[in-house]
Amino acid sequence: RMLSLFLKDINGIGPSKLNMGGMGRWMFKKMMKQHEVATLLELRQMAIDLGVKLLACQMSMDVMGIRREDLIDEVTDVVGAATYVAEANQSHITLFV
Repeated sequence: RMLSLFLKDINGIGPSKLNMGGMGRWMFKKMMKQHEVATLLELRQMAIDLGVKLLACQMSMDVMGIRREDLIDEVTDVVGAATYVAEANQSHITLFV
């Protein structure tokens, strides 16, 4: 699901478990607006502006039929799990999946 954030058009993605027949996305957008939470597009841009290194998962892309040109230009690299773990080990991150 995180890979969806790297796609050029993220406005159409919805919550995976709480989609509720398509209403989930609308409800989440409404709740985020009520609580003055930034949109996914704004959050992604903040991360880019802060210099976050964006790595896309090669296996997920293969399974989902996503091509490199489908991703935003700011995706630094397309990597496998071993490369990701090596990169993450050297950075200051907290990963929540």
